[in-house]
Amino acid sequence: MKRILLTFAALAAAILCSCSGEAPLIDDNFWLGADISGSGGQQKRGDLYYNEEGDEPVEITRLMHDMGLNAVRLRVWVNPRRWGRAPGGSAEDDYLGMCNKEDVLYNALLAKELGMEVMVNFHYSDTWADPAHQSIPAAWLGHDFETMKQDLKAHTVETLKLLKDNGVNVKWVQVGNETTNGLLWNNQGDSVTVHMGHSKLDPVQYAGFLDAGYEAVKSVYPKAIVIVHLDNGYNQSLYDWNLGILEENGTRYDMVGMSLYPYWAARSGHEDADQVIADCMKNIAHVYERFGKESMIVETGAEVALEDPDKMAESIRQMELIVKSARSTPHCHGLFYWNPCCRPRGYRLGAFDMEGRPTGIMKAFTEGARQD
Repeated sequence: MKRILLTFAALAAAILCSCSGEAPLIDDNFWLGADISGSGGQQKRGDLYYNEEGDEPVEITRLMHDMGLNAVRLRVWVNPRRWGRAPGGSAEDDYLGMCNKEDVLYNALLAKELGMEVMVNFHYSDTWADPAHQSIPAAWLGHDFETMKQDLKAHTVETLKLLKDNGVNVKWVQVGNETTNGLLWNNQGDSVTVHMGHSKLDPVQYAGFLDAGYEAVKSVYPKAIVIVHLDNGYNQSLYDWNLGILEENGTRYDMVGMSLYPYWAARSGHEDADQVIADCMKNIAHVYERFGKESMIVETGAEVALEDPDKMAESIRQMELIVKSARSTPHCHGLFYWNPCCRPRGYRLGAFDMEGRPTGIMKAFTEGARQD
């Protein structure tokens, strides 16, 4: 009966859109993209990137496009620190890779010129936000719940309006990054020092922040697809719990974004990569069945281990399986590689080598573009 009701609801929504003259929010395309946030800074720092054949460097957005990708994902922080200055540069030539709204505009315009779609990923922090860290922006500290909702909305509107005023069409907007444990809370070590939007400690406020983000997005881009992004896409119970909070509180959103990293899952005790991938695909079906929401894998990656041929071959195999599985799973609308151009220095889940050329992992990922 539930499946019938969901199907009827989807049909009714489609009819409504048709009658109103507006296109449905979510199309049937499969999007293959990359998170290239901060790429301007990487290149101004002196990092050069190449395709397989050439000796001339290629700008990262152009390189992704030429390899068959049709979308980019761009991170935005509220008031990030400046990352430094290019060698020999002046104060006016500071790195663009700081993930503020001007940096997002810079990268979005490059994508627009190439006909690529844009996803904006709001962290609602001055720095990295993930399940273990959701630090409140310094300018918002001490604000109560209602005031901070207004802070969130103002920042969202200001950033998106800058893009719209410059002719950028934003197709997707993430309201928060990996908000498994909520957003807009502070911690010191393992202790949460400010609850505010913590999903376990303040679930109503967590739901309220996300709904405020939805309202802000739609006020600028009415047709943008608003995404709620959680980690560990293979963990069905996590999604039931977190999305259940949103359901109970009437939070509005359009799509679920998932992270899928067999590499990190193995470090949490889930060592069977094939099972992790299969469980994520099952969860996509479950999320549609349980909540009536389409999904997209907005982050994935595999370890670049060029010094170990067996490990490298396994990483390539895993990426091939992720792409194949995502493309063949109903209600999965796309797959984004997180920071593929990151060279294997401290972080090893990029997809390029130390010389700035694509590895077999990147080739396994972009092979998905040839399946259309």
